[in-house]
Amino acid sequence: MPESFHLAGWLGLAFLAWRWLMSGDWRRLADPARLNLFLGATVAVLALWQIRTGIKPGLAFHLYGLAALTLMFGFWRATFAGVLVLLANAAFGRGSWSALGVDALLMAALPAAVSWGVYRLLERRLPNHFFVYVLGNGFFGAALSAAAIGLATTALMAAAGAYPLEYLLANYTPYATLMISWAEAFSTGMAITMMAVYRPQWLETFDDVKYIQNK
Repeated sequence: MPESFHLAGWLGLAFLAWRWLMSGDWRRLADPARLNLFLGATVAVLALWQIRTGIKPGLAFHLYGLAALTLMFGFWRATFAGVLVLLANAAFGRGSWSALGVDALLMAALPAAVSWGVYRLLERRLPNHFFVYVLGNGFFGAALSAAAIGLATTALMAAAGAYPLEYLLANYTPYATLMISWAEAFSTGMAITMMAVYRPQWLETFDDVKYIQNK
């Protein structure tokens, strides 16, 4: 990609880092139990990202797990966890240091924002019910977050001139938005369902009193 794209990515990442520090959300990691859960979930997502395939450089297919992290920790810590995963990938030689800013916006901040937006929308518009939470956030929200990555990657690669738009629409976009979205929805939905039933304290966006009792 052109250097201007890399610069824009780094500026965006710097802004996110500043907003995260100002939000005070990082203080929640001072609790050892929450910190251990956060680090364990981040490592699990890192392992998930290693199961991948691709057709061309920059066009990889894998599950993301950002929707699950968002439901567990909220937008800011989920984005931070995604950046940590990208840093580890770059350190292992499976990512690009120069494109770290762009990758952070594309594969960490974007899916976390979509998932968080779906959660807030359903919280306001639909009844507080267990199945609304699981199906709406765990399945539908996760599918949208993965589809957003596929569409944004298509637009970015085409705008950067890395690949022709026709090639992307024929060989990348349908699989990145449909196939990966379905797999992301299924895996995240199952994980969120299990946590909501057996470990509801792991989900900061879930309240068993509000979603289950008196229903």
